[in-house]
Amino acid sequence: MPKNKGPDLMALPREAWRESAWVPTSNLFEPYVWEELFGNSHPVEVELGAGDGGFILEKARREPGTNFFALERLLGRARKMAKRAPERGLANFKVLRLESSYFIERLCHPGSVDIVHIMFPDPWPKKRHHKHRLIQPAFLEHLARVLKPGGEVRFTTDHEPYFLWAMEHWQQAPGWKSLGTWDAKDDPRTDFEMGFLEEGRPFYRHRWGLS
Repeated sequence: MPKNKGPDLMALPREAWRESAWVPTSNLFEPYVWEELFGNSHPVEVELGAGDGGFILEKARREPGTNFFALERLLGRARKMAKRAPERGLANFKVLRLESSYFIERLCHPGSVDIVHIMFPDPWPKKRHHKHRLIQPAFLEHLARVLKPGGEVRFTTDHEPYFLWAMEHWQQAPGWKSLGTWDAKDDPRTDFEMGFLEEGRPFYRHRWGLS
């Protein structure tokens, strides 16, 4: 008998989505409706590239009146988050295993998200790989579309050249305004972030909202 490795990617029927932390990848064309997924109209925060889930799972625990939606490309990490959420009694958490840019462009309703968190994205440091960076003009156009009025994006990286790249692209993108940084001292820390802190790496943070 095969070992159970977690939720099946395709087999979860639509009527079961609300009760599960796992959102199946069977829906790749129709934008998700937050009220259908979570069963309420609470504010929504999305983390793109949630990694081990340490940040967003803890946010969900601390803020039960907010819905949290995690995007993670790696199957193992996504499945771990889907398993941990019910173990911790988190009815306000969902995870989807998918590329962040595809979700923002095609599966997220316009004007539906309060806060988007982008934490420590892959910096793709070599110049010939910059085209693979998440922060690109087309992505910022789609990202602006999904935010609610008064919503914001919180961007964090430990890679200064990527931070400067991102700031330049945001400044040139229409529809955005700088909101400065924020006090992150009480934000949840992931295992990755704790490792970076132990190494003494500086962090670069900035918030952006709609103009």
